Amino acid sequence: MIVALVIGTLLAVAALAFVLYPVFFGTTRRVTYAAVVPRESEREAAVGALREIEFDRATGKLSDTDYAELKARYTEEAVLAMRREDARAANVATVDQSNADDEIETAVRAYRAAHAACPTCGPRPEPDAEFCSTCGRYLHERCADCGAPVEALDARYCLKCGTTLRHGVAAT
Repeated sequence: MIVALVIGTLLAVAALAFVLYPVFFGTTRRVTYAAVVPRESEREAAVGALREIEFDRATGKLSDTDYAELKARYTEEAVLAMRREDARAANVATVDQSNADDEIETAVRAYRAAHAACPTCGPRPEPDAEFCSTCGRYLHERCADCGAPVEALDARYCLKCGTTLRHGVAAT
C-alpha cells in the first residue's frame, strides 16, 4: 500500500515537472511558417463567387432579385476570365510551338549542311560521302576544280576539265 502511494506520488511529481518545465526554464520558440497558398486565378475567383451566392441563396441570406443580379454579373466575369485564360494559354502554346519549330528547323539545316544529298535518293548518312551509296551518283553539283556542273549519273570525271571528281578537292 505504501509502495503504491510512493509510485503514485512520483508519477504526479514527474507529470507536474513535465508540464511546468517550459514555464520555469523556457524553451526555444519554434518558428512555424504558414503554407504558401498559390494566388487564386480570376477564373477560380469568379467561380468561387458564383458558388458563394448559390450558398447564400440556399441559406436564405439573399433574396431572389439580389441573387439574379449577382448571378448575371459574376457569370459574365467568369466567362471573361475564362476567355482571357484561354487566350493566354493559346499565346503561350503558340510561342512554345514556334520556338520548338525554330529549334527543329535549325537542327535540320545543320544536318543537311553536314551531310551531302543525292538528288535521286535524298540525304546520305555519311557526312564525307562523295558518291551516293545507293545509286552511285556524284553528290556534288559542280566540279571542285573548274566549277562545271556535273549532270551525268555515274560521272567519275569532269566532262569540261577531265579532273577526277572528289569532294572539295580536284585530284588529277
